[in-house]
Amino acid sequence: MIDALKSDDIVNKLGGRFKLTALIQRRLGEIIAGARPLVERHGRTDFEVVVEEIVQEKITIDWEVSGLQPPARAK
Repeated sequence: MIDALKSDDIVNKLGGRFKLTALIQRRLGEIIAGARPLVERHGRTDFEVVVEEIVQEKITIDWEVSGLQPPARAK
């Protein structure tokens, strides 16, 4: 299992599991269609690459375009 998914940090960063899943699904489709990964592959699967892109904040949800509310940031 991917270590980043064991913690709720990545889920909280995006505001929930549904939003995380939607972002992963969209980006995975882009990579399968030929988009270049934004992180080094190092023998990882496409799914692992997408999760690493999210962890490194190379990709995120465009809150304005999506019409979704961004998650509240902890203070």
